[in-house]
Amino acid sequence: MQQVNGIVLKTQDYGETNKIITLLTEECGMLSAIARGAKKSRSQMAAVSQPFIYGQFLLYVGKGMGTIHQGEMLHSMRHVREDIMLTAYATYMAELTTKLLDEKQPNAPLFDEFRVSLERMESDPPLAITLMYELKMYHIAGFAPVVNQCVNGHTEEPIVGFSVSEGGVVCERCRYSTTDCINLSPQVFHVLRLMSQRSIKSIRSVSIQDETLELIKNILNQYYDYYGGYTIKSKRFLQQMNDLRLD
Repeated sequence: MQQVNGIVLKTQDYGETNKIITLLTEECGMLSAIARGAKKSRSQMAAVSQPFIYGQFLLYVGKGMGTIHQGEMLHSMRHVREDIMLTAYATYMAELTTKLLDEKQPNAPLFDEFRVSLERMESDPPLAITLMYELKMYHIAGFAPVVNQCVNGHTEEPIVGFSVSEGGVVCERCRYSTTDCINLSPQVFHVLRLMSQRSIKSIRSVSIQDETLELIKNILNQYYDYYGGYTIKSKRFLQQMNDLRLD
């Protein structure tokens, strides 16, 4: 038996009254466990087994699937769950985590990053927060783009673009040797580098122009399609929600 702090990433019905809960925990990393009785409306487990709930859980962790015996809510993340756009962003972040993170590998900094990202969606642009978290997941998965200097090691030339096929930012000397260079202004390069290297916890408030965010989003979409390997179903829903908002 172990007591852990965890955030519900996803749920799945299991039998008539139970659910399988996937948690991102501070102590044990990502794991799945059966929450018995969680489908019963009057069950104490029903309240703490909703997506994005941050709670304290008492569970049995074995070699296979664990079992949740008790749960206490620490933060409902109601602002996320009651806003369909925030739900779409959070669902995308959660699915990206389940696809790219190995199970039962403790990573307290990532847990904090995810928890604070959900909390900050109440006050800061959700797209900016999602892009920052996405870049952190690329680092963990081992295919993060090079954004601190030219991917070919040239340090004396200014950064002018991003090449998906090259795997990162490129300098003036390299831009014409790539076939897919996306032009970057110094400001966009600065934002991209900050998003990759800084934690959301270290930034008091996020204020980035919409055009910059859209450009970085398009870059990361192309980059993930090239290197990611796993289909993220929630990305399509998120894009549909954004299209409806723009209409």
